[in-house]
Amino acid sequence: MLQATQSQQATAFVCPSLPENAFATDVLAGLGHTPKTLPSAWLYDQRGSELFEEITGLDEYYQTRTETALLGECAAAIADVVGPNAVVVEFGSGSSRKTPLLLDALVTPRAYVPVDIADDFLDDAVATLARRCPGIPMLPVRADFTRPFRLPPQLHDTQGRRLGFFPGSTIGNFAPGQAAAFLAHVGKMLGAHRRMVVGVDACKDPAVLLPAYDDARGVTAQFDLNVLVRINRELDGDLPLDAFRHEARFNAKASRIEMHLVAQRAFSATVLGHRFDFSAGESIHTENSYKYGQTEFRALANSAGWDIERVWLDTRSRFAVYLLRPANGE
Repeated sequence: MLQATQSQQATAFVCPSLPENAFATDVLAGLGHTPKTLPSAWLYDQRGSELFEEITGLDEYYQTRTETALLGECAAAIADVVGPNAVVVEFGSGSSRKTPLLLDALVTPRAYVPVDIADDFLDDAVATLARRCPGIPMLPVRADFTRPFRLPPQLHDTQGRRLGFFPGSTIGNFAPGQAAAFLAHVGKMLGAHRRMVVGVDACKDPAVLLPAYDDARGVTAQFDLNVLVRINRELDGDLPLDAFRHEARFNAKASRIEMHLVAQRAFSATVLGHRFDFSAGESIHTENSYKYGQTEFRALANSAGWDIERVWLDTRSRFAVYLLRPANGE
């Protein structure tokens, strides 16, 4: 039986999902690629996570407040379907700000398992949530959830209900094929008696979408540029920060927002002794955010072994919260 012990609440299970020197490997490969690119997971060091939390409170960033309101409306219905004694696993948990809406609605949740790559940020979020939800075992996992990882050893011998939680439209950061692979992997991880809650941003007018990724205060620009700060700090880089500007683009054909760091001038820079040349106007593609209508997301879920059990939309159909069940009907 899982207990909410102090050791469980204070120590993260460090899952070896990240190969040694993964950051360096990804950066060198991405900057050497044509076009240049970086995996979006590396945006989320401690400072990046803090900046993203600031983004979620901006007027332009409608996603967080819309999803939070929807979760407040549907949490009880989700709890009715899931049943008592469920383990909640949140992928890319961040501040876990929305999590209490689910934990409060569920009947005697057995444990909460937040998975995040930013270890200091993860520790702070778990400490805050443990005070907010005393009595629920907290089993944090430090891992890159975009790569294969394991659940904490405390759960290896437990069976029963498991609820995956993937809010924030983070599913949109995967290309569709990667999103399907992720959902399929999560399904196997959660087991037979599983459900999953996924927040999904709908496709809409670029006049609404673009400001959410390029706000007037420039917080998103700081968030994007911070990955260069990290490269310079951790990988002995000399990328000139003042030579780049943040740019958000809407790719209508792919139904996605793209974030780019665009070189303002031609220059050369080094990272770990490797030289990289930039031409004026060349960009580093740092993140995608795919947008899905209900038909498209249903097809994606079905391809990964899930069916849609319920869906909740806001009044403007900007955002959806989906409750998924196994395609075999369990």
